[in-house]
Amino acid sequence: MSQLIESQPDSKRTTRAKWPLWRRRVQYFYLRFLRLRGSPQELSRGIASGVFAGCFPLFGLQTLIGVGVATVFRGNKVLAAASTWISNPFTYLPIFAFNYQVGEWLLGRGSLQNFDSLDSLKSWMEMGTDVTTRLMLGSAVVGIVVGLISYYLGIRVINRLRQRRRSRQQALHDS
Repeated sequence: MSQLIESQPDSKRTTRAKWPLWRRRVQYFYLRFLRLRGSPQELSRGIASGVFAGCFPLFGLQTLIGVGVATVFRGNKVLAAASTWISNPFTYLPIFAFNYQVGEWLLGRGSLQNFDSLDSLKSWMEMGTDVTTRLMLGSAVVGIVVGLISYYLGIRVINRLRQRRRSRQQALHDS
């Protein structure tokens, strides 16, 4: 089989075989995405569920939350799990810092401005509650907004990709 591939230097298979591993994997996942079953709305609900869950600083639980939300909203569970990857080691800090700022903006600066002593355990506990409250509120608000945006963008992207695929298949069928 390898001799057959080598004897056809212009074939797509030969060209793709020379691609770097990361590019072949991206191509593989792209094709898998195109072949997912379900309506654009169902697939987009899965994406939105995962993006929503990915906005929370609940490492290890984001995927479970995303799949759970997708189940409730009848979204694609595979896309929900994959979409939680918006928060990864490269994006944790900016996402959660932004979410905290949103929570702080919604609740006001309140008790954190008055925090001036690290001596007492009570002060530490109050600071932890305030930080957690602001972060979780900001994460919920940002998650809802970004989830809605990803839902509508997802519908558009999925429809375009499917239309492009149908056009290519029609062109192959016609020729």
